[in-house]
Amino acid sequence: MPPVPLWTPDPGRAAGSRLTGFMRSVESRGYGPFPDYPALHRWSVDEPTLFWEQVWDFCEIEHGGEIRSVLENARIPGARWFDGVEMSFAENLLRHDDDRTAIIAEGEDESGRREISHRELRRLVARARRGLARLGVGPGDRVAALMPNIPEAVVVALATNSLGAIWSSCSPDFGSRGVLDRFGQIQPRVLLGADGYVYGGRRFSMRDRLESVVSELPGLEHVVVAPHEGPPISGLRGQVMWDEFLDPADTPLELERFPFDHPLYILYTSGTTGVPKCILHGQGGTLLKHAQEHALQCDVGPDDVFFYFTTCGWMMWNWLVSGLARGAAIVLYDGNPVMPDSLRLFRMAQRNRISIFGTSPRYLSVLEKEGVEPGATCNLNALRTVLSTGAPLNPSQFEWVYRAIKSDVHLASISGGTDLIGCFVCGAPTLPVHAGEIQCAALGMDVESVDDSGAAHIGRKGELVCSSPFPSLPLGFWNDADGERYHEAYFQRFPGRWHHGDFLEITERGSSIIHGRSDATLNPGGVRIGTAEIYRLVEKLPEIADSVAVAREVNGDVSVALFVVLGDDVDLDDTLRDRIRLTIREGASPRHQPNEIHAVPEVPRTISGKPVEIAIARLLRGEEITNRDALANPWALDAFLPFATP
Repeated sequence: MPPVPLWTPDPGRAAGSRLTGFMRSVESRGYGPFPDYPALHRWSVDEPTLFWEQVWDFCEIEHGGEIRSVLENARIPGARWFDGVEMSFAENLLRHDDDRTAIIAEGEDESGRREISHRELRRLVARARRGLARLGVGPGDRVAALMPNIPEAVVVALATNSLGAIWSSCSPDFGSRGVLDRFGQIQPRVLLGADGYVYGGRRFSMRDRLESVVSELPGLEHVVVAPHEGPPISGLRGQVMWDEFLDPADTPLELERFPFDHPLYILYTSGTTGVPKCILHGQGGTLLKHAQEHALQCDVGPDDVFFYFTTCGWMMWNWLVSGLARGAAIVLYDGNPVMPDSLRLFRMAQRNRISIFGTSPRYLSVLEKEGVEPGATCNLNALRTVLSTGAPLNPSQFEWVYRAIKSDVHLASISGGTDLIGCFVCGAPTLPVHAGEIQCAALGMDVESVDDSGAAHIGRKGELVCSSPFPSLPLGFWNDADGERYHEAYFQRFPGRWHHGDFLEITERGSSIIHGRSDATLNPGGVRIGTAEIYRLVEKLPEIADSVAVAREVNGDVSVALFVVLGDDVDLDDTLRDRIRLTIREGASPRHQPNEIHAVPEVPRTISGKPVEIAIARLLRGEEITNRDALANPWALDAFLPFATP
């Protein structure tokens, strides 16, 4: 008997969704019929040319030129999309020239709030575009940003796109070495920075960070400094102040159109086990993938207020900004999400009538452990959808959301990556939600779980692969002229398929469960175990605030080492260790039980909040970790040194 869903969409709401509208639109053109989501999904991967052409039309992508072909060479890699198209990413995000709100910006100080209309945003982008042009920026140049999550970053990103230049960004919590490991590879012509930022109630000046980065960046000509939360900065090489940078004339926005696959963004792999790879994304693929996910999977429209908690150093920032193309108001939050208290973001949701609220399992776990009930404290009548990504969302967190936030909300756990700047598996507003499961594969994505031979299976864990071409395939890696590193990263193990590196299980219902990164899976006695399977059990215990599990090689086999962060006034004694092992044994299997359990002050995480199991495993083997600046909390690694193998 299938499990009882936590939530089933109201028939009227499902029928009125953009996903249903898309199905009816496609049927009216002679395709289908599509009685349900699985039928539509099957068609979307069997007929990628037809599907993506219909998405293009349904989402009304602004473009010029003539579409000579939608898809040529339908292979992975090698597919070529929308040959003949001339388009502008910025034009599509700035198409709504009216007085409705485009951007709402808030921070830890609840009295500070900025609101920018679509019309005002166009004017700011026009002024910034002329400012960049005056600095010599043109097609193919790189503009990099070391910025808090504030409107100035969005403005300059769109101005960069409008000129055909390439945007890349990091957040201020990256260390100087981490910034240089990224920007040093792409050699930006212009760097955008803020004079400071606020985090955890403290103000931080950006002067030292900017001076360090500017002094070592080859090819850098100009540094644009935006005023924010720090003391004024002067004297940087090539410095231009924000007010001088913005062109004073209030003349209409000019836009240039470029081919579909013209470069748009450079994003970066986490860099926790080596120098980050620079992933180059094209404008058309990024826009079309985001348009499909926003409109069809998340039901984003012009009446929505759309929020995702992110920094400028995570792909979810780029994903959120694309919500402007749907006409939605996007909400930027800069700072600690639990300052001055854990209800900060939900008070923001109440004040701004946020309808789509994006967060992470880590944040939800903090609230659950604190016993907070946002729905009982804040008016969340406008809230329709809660999105979660960054790590697997465990079953108890699903249940907590419906109990403590809102009983009638579409909770969509989503999973994809920086690599494709979008999702492989995600939500759908017409499908039920089951605890611990991601609702479906994204439309147009032929996602499978395969064994080591490449054979697909259902109901078992395996490697996540995608067998259909999709528009947001990267253009490649920066400084990888022959494509060798790009091919090795994604296509070498399973030729003709994208191999993502997640440990995936697909259920009979078509939903999926991510069990962690496949390169971080544990293999005691030859049984593959996903780390997420352990976390979802251990972190249900009230004594445990956080955890990370890694493999340790012992006598030719693998043992599981578990590190836990304890709650206040909790000691890790033998009684608690036994409870942890019993919880894991009963909830998973005897193979999942850790051979050793240790307490640490905190879990080392990437800037986007993911635990760095591989880096910890290397440290335990006695290897040096050189890229600590890639971590949000690099000091946390030091607590693992006493447990390293001599």
